[in-house]
Amino acid sequence: MKLRTVISKIEERIKISQAEDFDNVGLLCGSWDRDVSGILVCHDALEQVVEEAILKNCNLIVCFHPIIFSGLKSLTGKNYVERAVIKAIENKIAIYAVHTAFDNDFSGVNRGICNQLGLKNLKILQPKKNNLKQLTVFVPKEYSGKVREALFSAGAGNIGFYDECSFTINGDGTFRPVEGSNPFSGQQNVRENADEDMVSVIFEDYKQGPIVNAMKTAHPYEEVAHQIYSLDNTNPYSGLGMYGDFEEPMEEHDFLKYVKEKFGLEVIRHSGFNSKKIKRVGVLGGSGAGGIRSAISKKCDAYLTGDVKYHDFFLAESKMLICDIGHFESEQFVTQQLFEILSQKFSTFAISKSIEKTNPVNYFI
Repeated sequence: MKLRTVISKIEERIKISQAEDFDNVGLLCGSWDRDVSGILVCHDALEQVVEEAILKNCNLIVCFHPIIFSGLKSLTGKNYVERAVIKAIENKIAIYAVHTAFDNDFSGVNRGICNQLGLKNLKILQPKKNNLKQLTVFVPKEYSGKVREALFSAGAGNIGFYDECSFTINGDGTFRPVEGSNPFSGQQNVRENADEDMVSVIFEDYKQGPIVNAMKTAHPYEEVAHQIYSLDNTNPYSGLGMYGDFEEPMEEHDFLKYVKEKFGLEVIRHSGFNSKKIKRVGVLGGSGAGGIRSAISKKCDAYLTGDVKYHDFFLAESKMLICDIGHFESEQFVTQQLFEILSQKFSTFAISKSIEKTNPVNYFI
């Protein structure tokens, strides 16, 4: 299977369009037309991980963090990033990163944290503006079904966990062909009345080109009457962070012990106790101090993330227990999640999980 086919199948499940604008996701190195012999899944595509891919005959590494992020101007092997990329290129190994595309995915990083904690009633903490658009097209009633199918096939009509969503209104359309026209029905210089449907669908803006092309191909008219509107909707199924509830509340000390056990932690940095029970918990994998105010607004009793700075803890203001469980520690389930997703997608070649420990932080107890 060619790399471009493998990546297209991955992106059917993890939409790269969900990634943050600053991020460097997608194919970082490798030839689109190379056959894939095996996939190695990892957290960080470091040099030792590339060596592991060579030993396992895997010529595609799917990683969470992009090894190439910013500032790479040369490849001379002077640091760990350049050494890893050079080794991958020399051994014809492609590297593909998902990072914030998986952070923003409803079943991604933060869903893994919530599942580990056993939280219920899960919702996105910071819903993402998805740059949605609405397409309205007028089509003869007898061609309405054909045009709808073409729109759906091109990716229009997806709303959350539903697809093929549309709305149709029947009405009376008019038009008059003038000189130079080649009308589907009627004759030049005579106004025509037509039994038409107004079909409406929504779509993510990056799909606009293929969707408009599919609509025009399926439509019988020479000139296709349609409008495209930009929407200001947020997507409740895509965004950073997540929050949910325990079935039974916990005391603060018991909650911290529970988190240490579930995440295999040696230490948790946290704000002061508030003498309140923990029922609702917000989470944001990685560097998530930017989600503290959102968690407070969602009335979370506790918030789990990583890389919380000294002054960030003051934002708790006795309203919420802020817990820094570590950057890697909060994302530690990602490799298993990606492995399970890819194993379901591909059965014709090997999918392996990296055995290399890439967390650079160690503790002396």
